[in-house]
Amino acid sequence: MTLQRCPWAGSDPLYIAYHDEEWGVPLHDDRKLFEFLVLEGAQAGLSWLTILRKREHYRKVFAGFQPDAVAAFDEAMIAQLLADPGIIRNRLKVQAAVQNARAFLKIQSQYGSFDAYIWQFVDGKVIQNAWTSLEQIPTETPISRAMSRDLKQRGFKFVGPTICYAFMQAVGMVNDHLVSCFRHSVLATMPP
Repeated sequence: MTLQRCPWAGSDPLYIAYHDEEWGVPLHDDRKLFEFLVLEGAQAGLSWLTILRKREHYRKVFAGFQPDAVAAFDEAMIAQLLADPGIIRNRLKVQAAVQNARAFLKIQSQYGSFDAYIWQFVDGKVIQNAWTSLEQIPTETPISRAMSRDLKQRGFKFVGPTICYAFMQAVGMVNDHLVSCFRHSVLATMPP
């Protein structure tokens, strides 16, 4: 029996693994939340599969996505990253990752964790949607717009409403698997 998946998962093994094991699973680990924040920003204008293929290299050159380490990157390190073909070599995106790490640390010190801060946008509960087709899934919502506004006020870059919604989907703040997908019911019963 073939498992029914969201159509976007396609046939690439990397994409299927991401769909089956990560996308939409409630995430509360600050380092992993920072990783998704950086990767979603890097993805702007590109396909997620492009980012997934570069993810391991990103982990290596971005200090395992330890926010304190990335926050300490200087101009020389940024120049080194911009010369690295293993990542998306966009100056604004690389600089945003460093700036976002610094803003991330400020939120951690204010809220105790980034997790406590970010999950307040959904009152600590996963939004359970029941979409039957990809066309029904929004690219942004009032919550992602509010999140975007707040993150920007705190100094974050590459956190528009669409990027914020993709982040929410990735880290399980919202269950946007189609109801026909085997993951939808699994995630619908998972604790937040």
